[in-house]
Amino acid sequence: MPKPIREDMPYRDCVGIALFNDKGQVFIGRRRPEDDPEDSAEAGAPWQMPQGGIDKGEAPIEAATRELFEETSVRSARLIAEAPEWIYYDLPDEALGIALKGKYRGQRQRWFAFAFTGEEAEINVIEPGDGHPSEFDAWRWEELTRTPDLIVPFKHDAYLKVVAAFADIPLPVSDG
Repeated sequence: MPKPIREDMPYRDCVGIALFNDKGQVFIGRRRPEDDPEDSAEAGAPWQMPQGGIDKGEAPIEAATRELFEETSVRSARLIAEAPEWIYYDLPDEALGIALKGKYRGQRQRWFAFAFTGEEAEINVIEPGDGHPSEFDAWRWEELTRTPDLIVPFKHDAYLKVVAAFADIPLPVSDG
């Protein structure tokens, strides 16, 4: 089967979530090494912030709230910022036509920053909200500026843009 032509393929519309704790660190999850449901090119990728597709008829902020719950069980969060523009990444050549169900050249992501307002016991990546399949096998808090070096290499530049978009969030992000 011939390789698809990158320029003829669309981007998948998605959201990304930077969930900040009261120390100004962000939630990152370690991708499950087996059966990555979204992107076979990411199988075994160590860490990333929550992200996922925007369903038909769904507003990006609704998708962000849903994805955060489906991947982390977190409902205790308040919106603090939205990235000013869409952030894009392209799949590497070897994943084109395979990853993202073979339909997309990469993702067009709308990023949101939330403040986590609950207790850490609320976070559950092994059995996340609404019986959603687990996408992470571990999680931790990390400095936002370190995340570009923890993600799969083809998302590095996109994560640099996320860092820039949320660099001016006042810390700590709690109400108190």
